[in-house]
Amino acid sequence: MEHQKRTTCELCGRETSQLTVHHLIPREEGGALLAKAMLCIPCHKQIHALYTNKELALRLHTIKSLQADEKIKKYLKWIRKQAPTQMVKIKKSNSRKGPR
Repeated sequence: MEHQKRTTCELCGRETSQLTVHHLIPREEGGALLAKAMLCIPCHKQIHALYTNKELALRLHTIKSLQADEKIKKYLKWIRKQAPTQMVKIKKSNSRKGPR
């Protein structure tokens, strides 16, 4: 029996042809072998543009907690209206700009 490729982003719910693996607790914070989520590229980039690895590990380590966070709610409302094939530009939040 062949497994069907998952094509729905777990964060925004859009159908897409390419998903990336997001470690819900970043690898740098000890999450290499822990839970992962399959996200579209724009959502994955947006998460890392808005939040530090520490923030993700401490308070945003589930899809539900990410979806409920104020910083990303506006983005999710917008991205759900975009065509999955459209390339979108991701901007870093002011708090994430500068050296990592």
